[in-house]
Amino acid sequence: MMNKLWIVFGLLILLTGCYDRIELEQQSYVIAMGIDKTENKGVYAFTYQIANPEVGSAAGQGGSNEPASEIVTVHGADILSATYTANSFVSKKITLDHTRIIVISEELARNPDFIRVIQSASRSPQIRRGVQLVVSKEKASEFINNNQPVMEQRPHKYFQFMLDRADQTGIIPAASLHRFFQITEGDADLFLAIYASTKKDKKQEQGKNKLEDEYIAGQIPQLGGSPTQFMGAGVFKEGKMIDTLDGEEVRIVHILDNTLELNNYLTTMPDPFDPEFQLSYNYSQKQNAKVDITYHQDKPTEIDVLVPFQIEVIAIPSLIRYAHDQEKQDALENAITKRLEEKTMEIIKKAQEQYKSDPFYWSLYIRHEFTNIKQYEKADWHKKIFPNAEVNVTYQLDKLEFGKMLDDSNLDRVRD
Repeated sequence: MMNKLWIVFGLLILLTGCYDRIELEQQSYVIAMGIDKTENKGVYAFTYQIANPEVGSAAGQGGSNEPASEIVTVHGADILSATYTANSFVSKKITLDHTRIIVISEELARNPDFIRVIQSASRSPQIRRGVQLVVSKEKASEFINNNQPVMEQRPHKYFQFMLDRADQTGIIPAASLHRFFQITEGDADLFLAIYASTKKDKKQEQGKNKLEDEYIAGQIPQLGGSPTQFMGAGVFKEGKMIDTLDGEEVRIVHILDNTLELNNYLTTMPDPFDPEFQLSYNYSQKQNAKVDITYHQDKPTEIDVLVPFQIEVIAIPSLIRYAHDQEKQDALENAITKRLEEKTMEIIKKAQEQYKSDPFYWSLYIRHEFTNIKQYEKADWHKKIFPNAEVNVTYQLDKLEFGKMLDDSNLDRVRD
């Protein structure tokens, strides 16, 4: 009899762990959250895109006519209190565990008060530290409402595919909430957020002659498809947005910052022997850039960066036979290397003179020079060391290939 009582008592203890259980069908999952300024100081507009889990799933065959998501906007002082307000008219409990992006309007991102409102995201146990920060050129509520994916109805999959692909090609940075607080509180480097827009920029028509990655979101000449563009980055210094970088500049940051991942990317450049045509090549990097910093207290610090890389030429519209001419290959190698070094030095110069800080996370390589945090903070990488440093960047081409075919069609023989 006593044994049975102990078993019942044990089961009761186990069952108490489920007292606050909420069934899946009783919850609504926020995929994207937007934050905008309002006319009242300290009050913000929070927009929630809530996914319909039945759309696109095998269990939701009968719900194919339902919208893929519901979008609601409420005002509040912080993320959590606004979420509770939204629950007053959303039937299911709003859950933030599956939020993939937080969209901030550029107007709010450039405001000194931005860091006050984003702080609540770090305190909430529901919001994952891996959620990506996106800056939209327009209001965040407009961005979320205008975003109408054509090929993917499920909003969570859409954001996953878009961010993964853009991140792999290097045209947008990895911009997790964790990285934002890590860099901002470190007070030594610049944080890059993803830049996006659903509105066409007035400069779009003027930019038709640009190369494929020399845009920011909204400037890419586009006909048809979804209006949403992810391209470039918003530059944050001390928790406030100060500028934007285009896709090409973000790729260079990926090359120089060993904490970011860059597999390979396809790009173009003017053909060195016939600049009327663009030559396309695949850039890949098997090794990280080697960053060597020599710190001097009484003179400019020296920063030497060596970038080993490989090139696979994909398209030669000029039909110049590089593969069979060593002199032309040497000239092509020099042209590619020179262009990369020039573009890299342009962004380094901008960082030193305009931003007075670096987006490459290079402060990590100088911290061992100091015995304690107080000495490191006194030396001041942010304002003294990096802006006055002498930086040298060398690109080292390890391999040059020409794809599957060495020869293009002989135009003289084709048009005889």
